[in-house]
Amino acid sequence: MMNTRLFSTEARVAGSYDVVVCGGGPAGFIAAIAAARSGARTAIVEQYGFLGGMATAGMVTPISVFIYNGEQVIGGIAWEFITRLQEMGGAMVEKPLGNVAFDFELYKLCSQRMVLEAGVDMYLHSYLSGCHRLPDGSIDAVFIENKNGMEALEGKCFVDCTGDADLARFAGVAMQESEDKPMQPLSTYFALGGVDTGTEMMQQAIHHNMQGVNCHCLPVRRKLLDLKDTLGIPQFGGPWFCTVLHPGIVTVNMTRTGGDATDNRDFTTAECRLREQAFKMAAVLKEQVEEFKDSYVLTLSTQAGVRETRRIKGVYTIKGEEYVRAYKYHDSIARGAHPIDIHVGNNNGQNITFLAEPAYIPYRSLIAPGYPNLLVAGRCLSADKIAFASLRVQATCMGTGQAAGVAAASSCQGGISVHELDSEELRCKLQSIGAVV
Repeated sequence: MMNTRLFSTEARVAGSYDVVVCGGGPAGFIAAIAAARSGARTAIVEQYGFLGGMATAGMVTPISVFIYNGEQVIGGIAWEFITRLQEMGGAMVEKPLGNVAFDFELYKLCSQRMVLEAGVDMYLHSYLSGCHRLPDGSIDAVFIENKNGMEALEGKCFVDCTGDADLARFAGVAMQESEDKPMQPLSTYFALGGVDTGTEMMQQAIHHNMQGVNCHCLPVRRKLLDLKDTLGIPQFGGPWFCTVLHPGIVTVNMTRTGGDATDNRDFTTAECRLREQAFKMAAVLKEQVEEFKDSYVLTLSTQAGVRETRRIKGVYTIKGEEYVRAYKYHDSIARGAHPIDIHVGNNNGQNITFLAEPAYIPYRSLIAPGYPNLLVAGRCLSADKIAFASLRVQATCMGTGQAAGVAAASSCQGGISVHELDSEELRCKLQSIGAVV
């Protein structure tokens, strides 16, 4: 039996807003900008001291996918961000596919500038710890923890962009039921300096610009699989190498372990395993691959990259077979073009299916029954395991975040629930700011 202790405290109201966005990752900061530009008084809550989520704290490169079959599939504020980051020297659009390599620090700066320019109040270094619901099911405040103690942010509408559906869980939203297969594994990215990036093999590996091709480095993968037992190499993915726009520096995506990022103890244990793996893999690359003979570890990601945790059970759940055949919903508010990409947790495998056409994402997958002022965006939206394996990537998260931000502002301005919004009007508003729906 678990021991418990009672802790009770009052939370000072730090601010009252139209829209409160929880989570400052790719979905969250775009949602906050979209809501604020739509005329809503907006706040954003982020656990780190910077924005970007998996892009910056997780060092997940590149940002995938903005262009498919020669056409733009994610536009609006998300593409404006890429354009501005490129003008700062912090992004490279890898055409024709439209994956985006980027500089982590300039990403932090560009996203911060755009959020502040939009007039959003930022609550960084703040951890979401709960919410308060009214009898009609609506949320009227979220609770955050930071150096000021426990604080409350009041709001008319809330957007969960935490990735792990933290706000939705605190509010009691039903989640997708567990499926037979385990969740996709965690990975810790690391950056290496001193790499010879000028060889033919590395030039092909670090530029993820080919549609319909898995951009992992096959020559290195084959070598490591041959040496796996001899050198005691742990389970790995890829490897995928990516440029960060600076000579001799690459990010490496190859570490892999099972773990539940929504369980503190499990996530802690997994992070420790991944840190050991990162240094092991860096040493193996240095010893066994010519291009890495002078390499050294520059940095590891602030936290492990999380591919999969909770997803809400929304008004509508996107089904894999609909997603793959690009079924067009009447309330489509964003597109997705990344392949169905399922990493296997207990071996070196990856199941990947490329799309013939970009898929569609319905507004109904961002809202939950019985929650009149809550939207979700990013990887906690309502989708089955197959569709989710494509929807979870950053560009698509930006697209759904943009839609959620505009919808939240519209709900506040109209004095109506998120369920009562006219989806055609929402689509028109999104198209007016350049979104592809």
